[in-house]
Amino acid sequence: MNHDGQTFVRLPTDPDDRIHEDQPTREEVLDWWDERFGISRDFLAEFSYWEKGRGKIWAFHADTDSPVQVEGLGMSVLRTRGDHWKPTTNAAQRFGNRAERNVIHLTREQAEAFVAGEDQELPWDGDWGYLIATHDIAGETEPLGVGLYLHGELRSQIPKGRRRDLGADQ
Repeated sequence: MNHDGQTFVRLPTDPDDRIHEDQPTREEVLDWWDERFGISRDFLAEFSYWEKGRGKIWAFHADTDSPVQVEGLGMSVLRTRGDHWKPTTNAAQRFGNRAERNVIHLTREQAEAFVAGEDQELPWDGDWGYLIATHDIAGETEPLGVGLYLHGELRSQIPKGRRRDLGADQ
C-alpha cells in the first residue's frame, strides 16, 4: 500500500506490515507511552492508532476500516519523525493526568511563563527530553502541556496559537 499523506492508515500490529521503514507499530506506540510517562497500556489499548502523513500519529476512541480519507480522526497524539518521539499538547492535556514519570510540577509563576511559551531555567532530577508540565488548578493537579528539558532549561512546547498571558488577567 502506498501512503499518500492525506489518508489515515491504521498502525500495523506486525512490524512486517509497515508501509514505510520508520512507521511505528501499535505496540511501539503503547510501549513508548508506558516507558516514557508510565501511562498504562491498559488505558491506551482502548484506542485505535492511525498515521496521517509520515510520523503523525492519531488516537481514535473507536475503530473503523483502514484506510480512511477524512480530514481528522480522533486526536493527534504523537510525532514520530526524527530521533525523539514528541507527544502533542492535546495528548499531554488529555492523558497527562495518568502519567507517573517524567512529569514536572510548576509553581504559579513557572506555569504562567510556561503557558506564555517562555523558556526557563529550572532544576530537574529526572530524564532529559520531553516532559509533561503540570500545575495545581482549583485544588487539582492538571497537565498544561509538553516541555522539552535540556541542559537545565525547560523549553515550552505550547503551540503559538494556544499560548496565554495569564499574568495580564490579574
